[in-house]
Amino acid sequence: MLEASIDEVYRRIAAHAENPVFLHVPARQALLARAKAIEAIPRGPLWGKLLAVKDNIDVAGMPTTAACPAYSYVPSRSAFAVERLERAGAIVVGKTNLDQFATGLVGTRSPHGAVRNAFRPEFISGGSSSGSAVAVALGMADFALGTDTAGSGRVPAAFNAVVGLKPTHGLVSTRGVVPACHSLDCVSVFSRTCAEALDAFRAMRGTDPQDPYSRTGSPAGIDRERFRFAVPSALEFHGDAGYQALFARSLAKLESLGGRRGEIDFAPFLEAQSLLYGPWVAERTAVLEKHLGDMLPVTRSIIESGRRYSAAELFRAQHRLAELHLQCMAALEGFDVLVVPGAPTIYRISEVEAKPVELNSRLGRYTNFVNLLDLAAITVPAGVREDGVPFGVTLIGRPFSDEALAALGARFCGEPDLPSAQGALRLAVVGAHLSGMALNHQLVERGARLVRAARTAPSYRLFALEGKPGMLKVAEGGASIELEVWEMAPEAFASFVSLIPAPLGIGTVSLEDGEQVKGFLCEHYGVAGRKDITSYGGWRNWLASGKG
Repeated sequence: MLEASIDEVYRRIAAHAENPVFLHVPARQALLARAKAIEAIPRGPLWGKLLAVKDNIDVAGMPTTAACPAYSYVPSRSAFAVERLERAGAIVVGKTNLDQFATGLVGTRSPHGAVRNAFRPEFISGGSSSGSAVAVALGMADFALGTDTAGSGRVPAAFNAVVGLKPTHGLVSTRGVVPACHSLDCVSVFSRTCAEALDAFRAMRGTDPQDPYSRTGSPAGIDRERFRFAVPSALEFHGDAGYQALFARSLAKLESLGGRRGEIDFAPFLEAQSLLYGPWVAERTAVLEKHLGDMLPVTRSIIESGRRYSAAELFRAQHRLAELHLQCMAALEGFDVLVVPGAPTIYRISEVEAKPVELNSRLGRYTNFVNLLDLAAITVPAGVREDGVPFGVTLIGRPFSDEALAALGARFCGEPDLPSAQGALRLAVVGAHLSGMALNHQLVERGARLVRAARTAPSYRLFALEGKPGMLKVAEGGASIELEVWEMAPEAFASFVSLIPAPLGIGTVSLEDGEQVKGFLCEHYGVAGRKDITSYGGWRNWLASGKG
């Protein structure tokens, strides 16, 4: 089955050879070897899924170029996000084209050629994550990674009728990502459904001690049945009547889902976004200045512009942004979500080539402020113009509202309801409830879903009881234990807990990446005289040893 999927990807890439979507595709045998290797990985929602990766994100053994051949290097280790996805069973099918050094929203700023729109090839694909969005839209991958600093994970989604999830900054580590603005950069996801985007986000998120911007936070919820959404009081579509009509239809649809609309002053949001290509462009200059001679002229002109800003100007801008943040949050008070077009309009490739800076800047009207204001966002398909060009609408929420936004996006798209961030419960299992084990059916029968394979923090010991393990938290001498994280509805969790026999119980388990979930633990008296099997690393390994 996986071999057929891999062959289909190669067929589709060949069928669209005139569209420079991929910059590097590994040999077929390498993908088949990976497919064989994942047989040992628990079959969660991402198992066997084919993943395309934007070429400013490291994949071990594949070149990273950021669409600048002279910059190329081959990393020995994958980016944090890629490692997490591969651990969940995803197969990387290649590296995708982009606006050079992730600088642009158009998808035309690459020495390898402009990535063409998946539906109308004379139109732009959007950028900078152009290849990733088009790879998903054309079926060259099940899902893809992009990056988002100014809208690069949302504009291409809107233009190619796919979902684009831009997480809260820091929830997904950017270790192994070529920086644009490190203080703002996010790893984004492109997929065909909100459910798939959420699966990828859940697998990628987690604390990374090697990323200074890595963080966690309490999920922010949205009442999916009665939510209030804000809309800018003044909208700009640059004369695009088709996009304007599709946005009006999107607002009506949200109202039909139970949303209540209100208007807000968009001026402070626009002023905030103007800072991104003001003093904040100097952050790109600081990282990329030594590569100016290797850049395309339009990329070079943008990166060079950061030289003209002084430290004093940056501090003034930071102080002003803090003031604008207060104004924007006050404007959103009482609202659950801000709804904006994915982009005000779209242009033909020839139009962008004639006016590369002016038209690019127009496309960021509804995206540039999001990362500066520390917000989360998801862009979802919202129809097509009469000429067949897709349109997308973006739902923007407070930090840590990522899962709630995906759930609302799923309702908008007509997908089955997703568990809300507030409603879903996560459970770590270490023994007979693991995938394929004797009691796993108790989870499956209750609608639980496997989120990912993981390990505990190094604070636990594992003991062999009668036909099951007992995991004990210890103050000293602990180790990391292999487990699986499952997710289920609260009512299902309640009935599940009633099945657990003493000396086992449910407590709080700390994972290796810093996340804390409910999970199986054992009372101290239950391990007295039992064999300590911690050195095996997990229940599966103990059983495989033949000693269990």
